[in-house]
Amino acid sequence: MKDREHRTFDPAEYLDSDEALAAFLADALMDAEHPELFPAALAAVVHSRGNVAQTARTAGLSTPELYKILGADSDPKLSTLRALLDVLGVELTIRPKLAH
Repeated sequence: MKDREHRTFDPAEYLDSDEALAAFLADALMDAEHPELFPAALAAVVHSRGNVAQTARTAGLSTPELYKILGADSDPKLSTLRALLDVLGVELTIRPKLAH
């Protein structure tokens, strides 16, 4: 039996359009049972864009502040989150909840 090479899944490899990026973040945000998914998804998006330090500066944050926001236990202020999402080219929207 041949040894198989295994790679770690990196969602950043598939975030090749603004639409894919927005759908990825929206799905993570909507998963109420797993709130830790949104910061992880946000981290994948930031890393997919390349320069973390530049992203932080453009959002008005220091690099350590950005890494703190991307942590699993983060709870950023809405203004900080909006600034970061703006830099990433997406926006936060509110809509009526769909009936189940």
